[in-house]
Amino acid sequence: MAGQEHRQDSRQVLNFIEQACAEKGMRMTEQRRVIARVIAESTDHPDVEELHRRATAIDSRISIATVYRTVKLFEDAGILQRHEFGDGRARYEPASEEHHDHLIDLNTGEVIEFTSEEIEELQRQIAEKLGYRLVDHRLELYGVKLKRDHDDD
Repeated sequence: MAGQEHRQDSRQVLNFIEQACAEKGMRMTEQRRVIARVIAESTDHPDVEELHRRATAIDSRISIATVYRTVKLFEDAGILQRHEFGDGRARYEPASEEHHDHLIDLNTGEVIEFTSEEIEELQRQIAEKLGYRLVDHRLELYGVKLKRDHDDD
């Protein structure tokens, strides 16, 4: 599955973030709510600076420090997943029970989410062959788009 096809809609993600905050006893301030909404509506993997840019478009009073603190709180609470895709920036996405992997385009920086049962099974088999039961993993593929003959047209 390519792209964001498997992502839940932003309302569900926002509800998940707000519920997780409540369960962990975190106060949902208005600024945190705006940041949570920006995260929920993101279809990419923004870094803190991009989250700040989007949040200040909604509420200009939100500081970059508030975004950093909120992202750290959400990450520590298991609400956000942090990724390092080799571009020197920590990038984020809402935590999900639905596993997926990432393909990063080295030319554009685009992050493509995908799932593959064949890859999942192969990873389980490799772990088992080496005497392990696989409990978690992350797969990040880095590539460049292939040039097709008709791309010159």
